[in-house]
Amino acid sequence: MPDAMTHAFVLLPGAGSDSWYWHRVVPLLRERGHEVVPVDLPYTDPGADQYTYADVVVSAGRDVARPPTLVAQSMSAFTAAIAAERMPVDGLILVAPMIPAPGESPGQWWSAVGQAEAKRAQDVAEGRDPDAPLDPRGLFFHDVPADVVDEAFAHEQPGMSEAAFEPAWRAPRWPDVPVRVIAGRHDRLFPLPLIERLARERLGVEPEVIDSGHLPALARPAELASLLLRE
Repeated sequence: MPDAMTHAFVLLPGAGSDSWYWHRVVPLLRERGHEVVPVDLPYTDPGADQYTYADVVVSAGRDVARPPTLVAQSMSAFTAAIAAERMPVDGLILVAPMIPAPGESPGQWWSAVGQAEAKRAQDVAEGRDPDAPLDPRGLFFHDVPADVVDEAFAHEQPGMSEAAFEPAWRAPRWPDVPVRVIAGRHDRLFPLPLIERLARERLGVEPEVIDSGHLPALARPAELASLLLRE
């Protein structure tokens, strides 16, 4: 049955992904009567940058009947912050996010926040080799059901243009809208202590923790949908 109060959501994929990332969450929101628009961002276009991506989000927002909540996975937290300066929104929900600071670019973020050091510390603490070659299955899909992993690797993913990591976010401060952060307890890319620190320092909020890795929309879609709706 639809919820008594319905909402609109615009869902942004993370780097190197597309709207397919949200395919397990979208029906859970729609069956409750909510408007949902998952977007594809032009990650492969060498002439498109974060401000171009924000234009796509603003355009998608015109397809819903009310100011939407922007739900941004990982790097698209940058895109959502820019879009929220350009359109009316009900709020932002940043999932496993690269939480930006004004004046920072996605390319600068990694070293600015100490991501490599945080990841190495967690790898050592959990018994993984911090110097092992990158294994996307182990890093991103370790808690995703096997059939969904197979589907993900069969699904053609967009390549990433270098422009995706530019430019710096040209803003003096965060937009004056509500912001929530959802962090994965078992995120191997952005360890929970890192996201907790950034949420507190950059947004003044405590993250809500989901029992997943970096891809909760694939690993825990029902739990993520409930968190989006605060059920």
